[in-house]
Amino acid sequence: MVEYQMVNADIWNDPILEMTAQEKYFYLYLLTNRHVNRIGIYRISRKLMACQSGYSVEDVTSLMERFMNHHKLICYNPETYELAIKNWGKHIKLKGGKRSIISELEQVKDLSLISYVSGSIHKEEIRRLYESFCN
Repeated sequence: MVEYQMVNADIWNDPILEMTAQEKYFYLYLLTNRHVNRIGIYRISRKLMACQSGYSVEDVTSLMERFMNHHKLICYNPETYELAIKNWGKHIKLKGGKRSIISELEQVKDLSLISYVSGSIHKEEIRRLYESFCN
């Protein structure tokens, strides 16, 4: 769990412009909830998302489907309860060393999620860390 993270102000440019107010709020929730970590892949259930965001489980399910199929910004594994945010490396500025990133990558059960997030990481050194878990 990350105690503090900064969301890049550029988030308001793209792709969030195409979102409804409900979707914008949900996206910010996904980026800033208490389960967020340094790698953009974290475990969370739909029921907990509903409880924390104030939406019903049905609304969360509908929003997640929209984020996966229309916006193509998240991937969710319902068996492992792992959620991955595609543009994680683009929108979040976190401080932390390689060891903490490696430690969190080692905890990911669905390795395809690591590959999903790695494409949006601009810092080559960090992207290579992610890719080392995809092989």
